[in-house]
Amino acid sequence: MATTVRKSAYFSMKTPNRAGQGARMLSALAAHGVNLLAFTGFPSAGRAQVDFIPYNASKFTTAARKLGMKVSKRKTVFLAQGTDKAGACAGICSKLAKAGINMVAMDAVAAGKGRFGAIFWVRPRDVARASRVLRAR
Repeated sequence: MATTVRKSAYFSMKTPNRAGQGARMLSALAAHGVNLLAFTGFPSAGRAQVDFIPYNASKFTTAARKLGMKVSKRKTVFLAQGTDKAGACAGICSKLAKAGINMVAMDAVAAGKGRFGAIFWVRPRDVARASRVLRAR
């Protein structure tokens, strides 16, 4: 299977960096029927930043509003999926580098059964150009 790259919506928010905070948010979203393509979190200035990449952005925003979650406006993230092999993400990184586009961050994982997945970010001003370079749909 060839590697595919697509654009997706994501939303971020700051939250207390305490045990169980992520579990509470994810459970509440699941109770509202929200399914996520990806979720990531990391410490940020004594708190935590969490990023939600939902299958359905409008369903997510409706649920987040009902739950009182103060999420950011809609932003763009890239999602890559394909066959897991040595250097699976190297081609993506190389294409962006060759085009002079800085990748802000990337999270990648072997997904089992010979597959990998990755989410990655570029600066907002570079989204359209990165989409063209990577032929992201």
